[in-house]
Amino acid sequence: MKRRNQFYYSETAEPHRARTRQILKQYPNIRKLIGKNPVTVFAIIGLVAFQVAGAWFLSTQSWWLVFIAAYLLGAFADHALFVMIHECAHRLLFKSQTANKLAGITANMPLIFASSVSFERYHLKHHSFQGVHELDGDLPNHWEAKLINNYFIGKLIWLLFYPFFQLFRLARLREIKPFDGWVALNWAVQILFVTGIYLLWGPKAIVFLTASFFFSVGLHPLGARWIQEHYLTKGEQETYSYYGVLNAVAFNVGYHNEHHDFPSVPWNKLPQIKNTAPSYYNSLASHRSWTLLFLRFLFDKELSLFSRMTRKNRGKVALVDECKPDVEILADKVNA
Repeated sequence: MKRRNQFYYSETAEPHRARTRQILKQYPNIRKLIGKNPVTVFAIIGLVAFQVAGAWFLSTQSWWLVFIAAYLLGAFADHALFVMIHECAHRLLFKSQTANKLAGITANMPLIFASSVSFERYHLKHHSFQGVHELDGDLPNHWEAKLINNYFIGKLIWLLFYPFFQLFRLARLREIKPFDGWVALNWAVQILFVTGIYLLWGPKAIVFLTASFFFSVGLHPLGARWIQEHYLTKGEQETYSYYGVLNAVAFNVGYHNEHHDFPSVPWNKLPQIKNTAPSYYNSLASHRSWTLLFLRFLFDKELSLFSRMTRKNRGKVALVDECKPDVEILADKVNA
């Protein structure tokens, strides 16, 4: 089998803008789903407390239990915290931009590395310029895709160290402010939190949190989420939703087509989009199991890091300002 050495390429703009207009024309009531969900902040508090309690309990346990707990419990909690950061990035908790940023920084604390503030900036570019290599941080670097390609061992390493591969992508991205006072605050809070955990409970507590972090985004069935969202697993459709049972503990993050079509709708209302406009979403390929997708990605040589759609066409949407309310981003999509 001949290995790919290039990404797929599309002459068209990202696919969600046109579908948003079509759905709103046929189902205008979907606009009523747009809004904020301030109750989400209690999920953030509960998840942070869960991870802190886990770090405290495991600080005196055997090392094997630390890693098992991180894989079976901590990974799910951290993955949910990433979803909470995602909600804050789209300003779906509060009207105040500052309140959303502070909520995201709070959700970030058990995740060891500061990422909440930076994620917001890179992620909003991903929505507006999906597939544009110099703007979409979700796309692998060319060297990254060439290095890993379709090799089992390579994919294994890539999933295990996925956060580092994401970090290497930042140098190629354009039109993003990499550092300011908010980024500094994010790092300051992380340093204080991690130092406090270490001084209180020692190395096992830190190892539990660190292992939870890496499992939550990589070598774990939860890591299949990154494959599910935009890897070309079923033809050249470039965005996929996941409708499996783990949405219950992942705050509906699997509803990815729905989210890209309507980024101003909070997590608790994403299933209502599919239920309101079933003809649009039932006709799209989707996934039912992250575990099966995880195994397929590792073993299927037809899937590689080159299984992504790229484009030069930025569409008519203007550059998304870092302070621009997400509801305006949706308006850009509708009016473009």
